[in-house]
Amino acid sequence: MIGTHILAFFGISLPVVQVGGGLILVAVGWQLLNRADDKPSAPRLTAPTSSALSRLAFHPLTMPLTVGPGSISVAIAVGANRNPRSEGTWILLAAAVLGCAVLALTIYLLYRFAEPLGRILGDTAMSIIIRLSSFILVCIGVQIVWNGVSALLQTIPPRPG
Repeated sequence: MIGTHILAFFGISLPVVQVGGGLILVAVGWQLLNRADDKPSAPRLTAPTSSALSRLAFHPLTMPLTVGPGSISVAIAVGANRNPRSEGTWILLAAAVLGCAVLALTIYLLYRFAEPLGRILGDTAMSIIIRLSSFILVCIGVQIVWNGVSALLQTIPPRPG
């Protein structure tokens, strides 16, 4: 809701945010896409450390679409893309708040039931879902970068003929 104001405060243009945020999404998606499976080759004889347990506890839940700099840049970019004439329209503000609430509830429910769903689906299906989600994330990042680069290229004045 305040994306335009944040960009103005820092003096950043929307296409620059699109390129930066898109590159972050591409990098995170690429990292997830090429990560090694977390299957131990031999049984562990020692107890895992607390840091290893915390990595495993949040591993399938740390999708960068819901947390991190990529989601922040997308939220700012979407907020900055609003029509300037719609500032005083209360219905748009109510729709934005309602949309955020529905999205937050959906994310909560998915995170809440991720473990039971993961047990039902199994390791192979979860690996496929994570890889497919990672590929889609890379594609979304490329599209955001393309939108930003296209807008930046339009600001270059034509060469005199």
